Amino acid sequence: MTTLEQVLIGGSWRASLDAQGSFRAENPGRAEAIGPAFPINGAGDIEAAMQAAIDVVDTLVATPPIRIAEFLERYAAAIEADADQLVALAHAETALPAEPRLRTVELPRTSHQLRLAAKAVRTYAWTDPVIDTHGGLRSHRAPLGKPVLVMGPNNFPFAFNAIAGSDFASAIAARNPVITKAHPLHPATSQRLAQLAHASLLEAGLPAATVQMLYHFDNALGLKWAGDARLGAIGFTGSRAGGLALKAAADKAGVPIYAELSSVNPVFLLPGVLAERGEALAQEFFASCTMGSGQFCTNPGVVIVPRGEHGDAFVATATRLFAQAKPQVLFSRGVQENLAHAVTGLRNAGADVLSGGHAGEGYFFEPTLLGVDGDVFLKHAALQAEAFGPVSLIVRANDAAHMQRIAASFEGNLTGTLYRAADGSDDAAWHRVASTLRHKVGRLIANKMPTGVAVSAAMNHGGPYPSTSHASFTAVGMPAAIRRFTALHSYDNVPETLLPAELRNHNPGDVQRLVDGCWTDGSIT
Repeated sequence: MTTLEQVLIGGSWRASLDAQGSFRAENPGRAEAIGPAFPINGAGDIEAAMQAAIDVVDTLVATPPIRIAEFLERYAAAIEADADQLVALAHAETALPAEPRLRTVELPRTSHQLRLAAKAVRTYAWTDPVIDTHGGLRSHRAPLGKPVLVMGPNNFPFAFNAIAGSDFASAIAARNPVITKAHPLHPATSQRLAQLAHASLLEAGLPAATVQMLYHFDNALGLKWAGDARLGAIGFTGSRAGGLALKAAADKAGVPIYAELSSVNPVFLLPGVLAERGEALAQEFFASCTMGSGQFCTNPGVVIVPRGEHGDAFVATATRLFAQAKPQVLFSRGVQENLAHAVTGLRNAGADVLSGGHAGEGYFFEPTLLGVDGDVFLKHAALQAEAFGPVSLIVRANDAAHMQRIAASFEGNLTGTLYRAADGSDDAAWHRVASTLRHKVGRLIANKMPTGVAVSAAMNHGGPYPSTSHASFTAVGMPAAIRRFTALHSYDNVPETLLPAELRNHNPGDVQRLVDGCWTDGSIT
């Protein structure tokens, strides 16, 4: 009989109550199973985790913010101290390079955003206190008073992991108990993070059931859970199909779901900049499209290139770079099959393969470049389908007016990029295209590829539907990301001694508050 790894439910590591089977991680580079067997959780595990989270809601709401901050800071330090083991686990389960991707880039990013969440907690930055002394009204953002369910993606084993990423840090910062679902492609990495999180929260004096983790469950169970009105909110990063199914279930129960779904991140190359440095742009584009085997939600999936000598040269150089590249390893067979299906869909909609287009042995896929005429692109919405991997589509445009029409045709995306010449020759075209593109994307980018997502208070890692489920919220950047998992509480004529600390006359710590229409960090006299 297979021995299954324990789950973190109700404040302790224990055997699954009703495992519905088991699974193991795989090494994508060798396409073979590795590590121990993990349970596929059943309804009993889900209900036990749900009830345990509900039982600690009131305690967390009353918990001093400093304890939450201490937990986040202890957890960040524990991740850094355990870097060797975490990097080894993640490398084995994802085939992402240990250096620089996992150790030098992603792991420090993870601990950094945990500390930024702690800072937002210490400064009350996420609470948005508003005080109307004349009307006797005071309001702020507060905990939901219900558990939050976080489902992590396959492509970031640390920085977006359900039990370490921004969704997790944001929900905890707002003093909500969090139930996390590890991604089945990196269960051992998630297990180790959960062990560190559990130890850190006990050291910080938080309720043991504040953080719980399940490994995997049937899709039908997931949809049923998403429609459970006892949830306060859901954070999800994954496929559009999966996210929309969860959203439909959550909407019926009135459960807010903050879902990152899909994006092709259009890049517009204006004529002047191609004349200035077209070959360098082709190199930059190729590097961005193939970084991490293209498995980024901000991968440049569609590039709009003007017709003409310099546009033709860019396409020729890019095609050569893609053709010379070796096949790249993907996270799983499922990612490989979905990518092959996406390429077939683009071809069926009218795109031509310029280079690549084939799967390799194991979980490999050739870097692939496709091309299509701008008018064909405008006629077929299927050409906007995301191809999750080292694949991009070049769209040839006639002029700035044509580019503007193409920009207007896009669905909502996380990012939109425009490259312009340094001499100002592209400025008129920039304004024309940007004015349309601005309303189609969450982040408008100038003169750099969209792949990176900085951890910054000014970052918007979100965008109009269907790139995300809510255009006004970001998944990255404190304190804005925290506000997703809060409720707006207003107090009318409540005595000052009975108010939350940040709404009392005395400012609890240089908190920026909107008092009678003016921002101030002073106390009310």
